[in-house]
Amino acid sequence: MTRAVLAAALLGLTMSGPAATETRHTILSFDDLDGWAEDDHGKALEAFRKTCADMKDPDWRALCALAADRIDAKAFFELFFRPVMIEDQGEPLFTGYFEPELRGSLSPTDRFRYPVYRMPPEARDARKWISRREIETGNVLEGRGLEIAWVDDPVDLFFLQIQGSGRIRLENGGSIRVGYAGSNGHDYRSIGVELIRRGIYDAHQVSAEVIRNWVRRNPVEGEELLRHNPSYVFFRPVNHVPSEEGPLGAMNRSITPMRSVAVDPAFVPLGAPVWIEKDGEDPLRRLLVAQDTGSAIKGAQRADIFFGTGKAAGQMAGKLKDAGRMMVLLPIQRAYAVLPEGAE
Repeated sequence: MTRAVLAAALLGLTMSGPAATETRHTILSFDDLDGWAEDDHGKALEAFRKTCADMKDPDWRALCALAADRIDAKAFFELFFRPVMIEDQGEPLFTGYFEPELRGSLSPTDRFRYPVYRMPPEARDARKWISRREIETGNVLEGRGLEIAWVDDPVDLFFLQIQGSGRIRLENGGSIRVGYAGSNGHDYRSIGVELIRRGIYDAHQVSAEVIRNWVRRNPVEGEELLRHNPSYVFFRPVNHVPSEEGPLGAMNRSITPMRSVAVDPAFVPLGAPVWIEKDGEDPLRRLLVAQDTGSAIKGAQRADIFFGTGKAAGQMAGKLKDAGRMMVLLPIQRAYAVLPEGAE
């Protein structure tokens, strides 16, 4: 699954990739990691086990076999890994993301009237298909059985499309998960930037909650604002993931709240443990596992922490935009192999 960072999407933020940057690797000791001894390493080991079997390189597979045994988690990481600080020319930045949870129904009603669509074949085959406005105001998708469910809030549906996956709580008490199936091929256009351009808000004021409230206060103008973005995302049911598990990450395994992180795989191997030292209002010192990616996650010190499912997780994730540092835990032989010749 490819995830977009909500804050970056709303504000139209982009980050350049590693092509023109110089990368520096520094091996640290575990004593150099602030708060290492106080973390719950067992929780990190549980998350690591979920995806380590999917790592193909022999050194990772050997460690995965060891991780399957009953083992002291802290000792496991200290014995077989070394923390490596990977730096490029980008500034460190930590943000958060979550799995949206919407209210919905399997049948349309007066309340539940906004459809969550599967991808039509003609959109899959086209490089660029019709725009959001044409989809929402026309009838090209109606009567074709492409609806997965209907939800009660067009703004929540819009944000679901930005996140790329989510959960729909049904009236009967059940739920269904949906995942990204494709798009209409149009470039994303930020509605946060549009609100700023119109002079309605300043840049520092724009957030998902601010946009949601503005659209609800101005329903007619609000629907037009959402259609300013011509990009439209289609979904697929994800029924094989148990409801108690997290959504699927880039490794096609369920991710774990506050133990899974999205990274740039150009620098950090997917499945690798990473030690996060995030500063800001709520400092974080924790061992997580790199199990996801994101279109706005570019750079050696760029990471997006998964907060969980639902509104509370979304509120916490939306507040996070802090500096700090991230160390990748690499198998010992691999850690020393990435150093330039003659470096220690």
